[in-house]
Amino acid sequence: MNAPAHFSHAGDFPGLRTRDGKPWHYLDTAATAQKPRIVIEAMARALGEDYATVHRGVYSRSAEMTLAYEAARRTVAAFVGGREDEIVFTRGATEAINLVAQSYPKKARVLLSTLEHHSNIVPWQLAGWQVDVCPLTKDGRIDLDAAQAMLTEEHEMVALAHVSNVLGSELDVARAAELAHGAGAKLLVDGCQAVPRLSVDAAALGCDFYVFSAHKLYGPTGIGALWGRADLLGAMPPYQGGGSMIDKVTFARTTYAPPPQRFEAGTPAITEAIGFASACDYVSDIGLASIESHERELVAKLRETLRKRNDVTLFGPEESAGIVSFALDGVHPHDLGTILDEQDVAIRAGHHCAQPLMEHLGVPATARASFGLYSDVDDIAALIDGIERTKKIFA
Repeated sequence: MNAPAHFSHAGDFPGLRTRDGKPWHYLDTAATAQKPRIVIEAMARALGEDYATVHRGVYSRSAEMTLAYEAARRTVAAFVGGREDEIVFTRGATEAINLVAQSYPKKARVLLSTLEHHSNIVPWQLAGWQVDVCPLTKDGRIDLDAAQAMLTEEHEMVALAHVSNVLGSELDVARAAELAHGAGAKLLVDGCQAVPRLSVDAAALGCDFYVFSAHKLYGPTGIGALWGRADLLGAMPPYQGGGSMIDKVTFARTTYAPPPQRFEAGTPAITEAIGFASACDYVSDIGLASIESHERELVAKLRETLRKRNDVTLFGPEESAGIVSFALDGVHPHDLGTILDEQDVAIRAGHHCAQPLMEHLGVPATARASFGLYSDVDDIAALIDGIERTKKIFA
């Protein structure tokens, strides 16, 4: 089986080969995406001949790097339909959620869902919010009818995943926003699994905060973004203190810079911001519509193949976004993952930082195959061959 000739980008990714030069069937993109050469090269230049600190230097290279850093902010903002003053660079989506949970002026009740990643559960608990949990539909989607019935005037926030990192199910963000606003609450959307494969315009969708990480978007680790409506960011106090986020400092009193600088204490992740923007450009040049179509085709092929087996349980909706979670009868997902690794097939096996969802599914863990724009049907074939070998071992 060969990938369609019109959609072949694996050659852009040096990480898709083993150390002895064989193809590596990487099916763990939902955890972190491989990096294209163009991103690696952009970061190498930023860390090499272009390198200098930003915002504080009066010499020319510092000024040039400051311009590049802020241009990266504009690129990332545009990628989700925002303005540069609406994008806060964070260490990742996890820090972005922590920022909102800690800095939002009124901490009351927050409505989450059963399928949320731990990073969209624990920060609210740590910040003292009272957590309510919306159930799922039978096919693994967030039940917005139930959410509507649960929302009260005591809810200040609704925080939901755009795409589940386990089930691949998609949220109707526009409806979620309408329901949240109807109850007087704000909507935060975890977009980590959405932005690599769906076209996102955060403001048009109606949400109030949108968070995502670079490393799932073919960019570097250690950086992500919080998109927030400017008026909401302006009403929020700083999450951390230090250099760069201040207006004036005395020992008696400190005043703060306006957003987004208010939330970016310390020397920023300069090189990572350059890589983040490069990844956004790379994905935009290929086209999110093409990426989504390609991944949906692969999901359909894998689900169809697995459905023909009588020893596999599939989880989540048929129309999932880039992700297929399953269980192989009589084989723990960790054992399956270990045996597949011996055949140069990489999947994720475990609870996927979604223990409440595992409890809901009635399993301790699942095996998860997740696709990227570099994936093809050869990866599916290698996975199926590995499953067959595993079953023989456990027979």
